[in-house]
Amino acid sequence: MVLENRSLRLALTEQRLLGERLLGHSASVQRLREQVSALATIQADVLILGETGSGKEVVARALHDLSSRCAAPFVAINAGALAESVIESELFGHESGAFTGAQKRRIGKFEYANGGTVFLDEIESMSLDIQVKLLRLLQERVVERVGSNQLIPLDIRVIAATKEDLLAAADAGRFRADLYYRLNVAQINIPALRQRREDILPLFQHFVSAACDKYKIAEPELTPITRGLLLGHEWPGNIRELQNAAERFALGLDLAITQPLQALHSSKGYLSLSEQVEAFERSLIVSELSNAHQSLREVAEALQLPRKTLHDKLRKYDLSFNSAGENSPSDD
Repeated sequence: MVLENRSLRLALTEQRLLGERLLGHSASVQRLREQVSALATIQADVLILGETGSGKEVVARALHDLSSRCAAPFVAINAGALAESVIESELFGHESGAFTGAQKRRIGKFEYANGGTVFLDEIESMSLDIQVKLLRLLQERVVERVGSNQLIPLDIRVIAATKEDLLAAADAGRFRADLYYRLNVAQINIPALRQRREDILPLFQHFVSAACDKYKIAEPELTPITRGLLLGHEWPGNIRELQNAAERFALGLDLAITQPLQALHSSKGYLSLSEQVEAFERSLIVSELSNAHQSLREVAEALQLPRKTLHDKLRKYDLSFNSAGENSPSDD
């Protein structure tokens, strides 16, 4: 019983940590949390796929913090931000005198992370020469500093992230296929924000509240018009763009949404006026469904609609209370 209680406490702590970091109620985010929970306990390398701003580093940190390596370093490396002239030294380290300007020994990122986790973001940005050395490191779990003949054993977990299709990059000769297969032991796909629209408003409200706490200001009211604009936006910058918009909203500034609802496309081109009106109407209904109503009657009253009209529109737009990621309310 003691062991079982301890296990339950650990599971609850894990779910709380994941819930605090991977916010949202949508089915896709729930699956993401389940994936992270399952993969955190194993030592396999992981490849994270996701668009810019979707939260790849947040997922990587969660994998590390919930693993047995949590007390060891988590070293994040943005491969796209490192100059080609220093990347080898940054990653693998160097000995004193290894090259002009190398006045003393430098411990590289991989060696520094020994016992912990290395997060390689924008892995597709690495040159082919560095990819070869990375492949050897992953296969043999040793690192050799520049200017040294000594092989240093490594006990690390590597989590790589990319916004590109690495197989397509391999076909184009920009990425090594053998490195892709070595990195892709386990894979996590992070859904884009536009693919989980029911999470937009709760996330936006969370970021607004955080910004208001940060700046010690009163929280502004989120109007139906603003909700509709948020739900209709495509969010190409994903969570990062949403957080920026929330902070601007908290400060009373323009949302700075670059692709408003009117710019949405259909298969025929730009949306017609009637399609835009329908999209806006649907977004307002989804917005109200995401609120903490206990019945459809309350939802209808908030929207100032007869209940039959609300039922008709729910059928028209293929919506239910579950579309907002909550339990279905009663029809009373």
